[in-house]
Amino acid sequence: MTNPLPPRHSPCVAEAAKNLRSGMHARRAALLLGVCSLLFGAQAAHADPLPTPSFSGPLTPNSNPLSLDAGPFGPIYITGQISGIGALQSNATHAGGIGNNTGFVDLSNAQIEIQTNQGPLQFYVQGGAYSLPSLGTSYLQATKATDQLFGPIPVAYAKAVITPELSVTAGLLPTMVGAESTFTFQNINIERGLLWNQEPAISRGVQINYARGPLSAAISLNDGYFSGKLNWLSGSISYAVDSSNSLTFVGAGSLSRNDKSSSATPLAQNNSSIFNLIYSYTSGPLTLTPYLQYSHVGRDDQLGINRSADTYGGALLVKYALNTEWSLGARAEYLKTTGGTCGADAACTPTNLLYGAKSNAWSLTITPTYQKGVFFARGELSYSRVGNLEAGYGFGRDLNRRDQMRALLETGILF
Repeated sequence: MTNPLPPRHSPCVAEAAKNLRSGMHARRAALLLGVCSLLFGAQAAHADPLPTPSFSGPLTPNSNPLSLDAGPFGPIYITGQISGIGALQSNATHAGGIGNNTGFVDLSNAQIEIQTNQGPLQFYVQGGAYSLPSLGTSYLQATKATDQLFGPIPVAYAKAVITPELSVTAGLLPTMVGAESTFTFQNINIERGLLWNQEPAISRGVQINYARGPLSAAISLNDGYFSGKLNWLSGSISYAVDSSNSLTFVGAGSLSRNDKSSSATPLAQNNSSIFNLIYSYTSGPLTLTPYLQYSHVGRDDQLGINRSADTYGGALLVKYALNTEWSLGARAEYLKTTGGTCGADAACTPTNLLYGAKSNAWSLTITPTYQKGVFFARGELSYSRVGNLEAGYGFGRDLNRRDQMRALLETGILF
C-alpha cells in the first residue's frame, strides 16, 4: 500500500500536477517532481516494482520506486536509468563517428520514467538520452541516436482502462514485434541481435489490449518504423500454458505504400510485413526463449523496390541466475535473405535487407551480469559472421570483411 506524502497540497507537488494536467511538456513536470523528491524525499512513498518499462532480465528494476502524491492523479511514480558503455571491436569501418572506431566510450542511458498505474485514466512518459547498440551495425553514439531516431521522449502514451480486462493506449508505443525490447537495460544482452535489426522498435499509434486468464491479445494501428503515417496494422496473441510455458504469435505489416526513408525508417522494411512465433520456458533460475521470424518485402517500382525479398531467421535467448547477484545471459541466432536479385536487368536495383541480396549471417553473444541493489555492471562478448557477402556491405575499412567481434562493458544505476 502506498502512503501519501503528508504535505499533499505543497506548492511543489501542486505545481507539478498542474503542469501534467494542463498538458505542458513532460520534461518540465519531471523537473518539478524531481525537485519535490529532493525537498520531501524523506516522506516519499515506496511501492512494488513497476510493470513499465518491461525488463526481461537479468537486470531488475528498483523494488522501491519513488512515489509522489499528485492529487487527482493519485500516486505518480518516478524511475530511471543512468549508465555508460565501453567497447572494443574488430574490423571497424573507420568511416567517421565513435561507433566506427576500434574502441569507444559513451553514454548508454540517461533516462527517467514518470507514470501512473491506477484509475481509469493513466499515463506513461519516458524521456532522456540513449544509445541502441546492435550486432552487425555501426554504433551510433547517444547524442546522435537520440536526435536521429526517436527523439528525447521516445515512449509516451495515455491509457484508458475500460474494464479490468480491456484497455486502450495511444501515443508513442513500444512495438509488439520480436522477443527483444528497445533499450539496453531491458534485455538479456547489452546489444540487440540480428533479428531485432529487421524489426520496428517504437511506433506512434493506438493500441487495444485484452487479457483474461492465460490469454492476452493486442491490436494496433500505428506508423510502423516511426514513419509518421498510420498505415501499419500490428497484432499479437499469447497463451500461458502454465507457469513455466507460454506461446506468442505476432504479425504486423504495411497497409499501403510509404516513401518515407530515414535513420529510424528504412524504406524496404517500412513497406514490409513481419511475423514471429515466440516460445518461453521458465524453470527456477533458467529461462529459455526460442523464436522464429519471417518478413516479406513486396516489389514496388514506384518506391524503387524493384524486386521482392524475404528474410527467415531464428534465435535462442538464454538467461540463468547463478545466485541473487550474478547471472548469465546468452543469445544465438541465424538470419538469411532470399530474392532481391536483378540478374541481367541493368535498370534494376537489388533489394538489400541484410549484407546484400541473398546474404546470411549468424551471431553468438554471452553476457555475465552483476547487480546489487540499484547498481549493476555487465560485460559482453559477441561474434557476428556474414555468409554470401556482397561487396561494399561488410565490415572493416573497405567494407569487405565477413566477421566482427565486440567486447563491451556497461555499468550504471537503476533508480
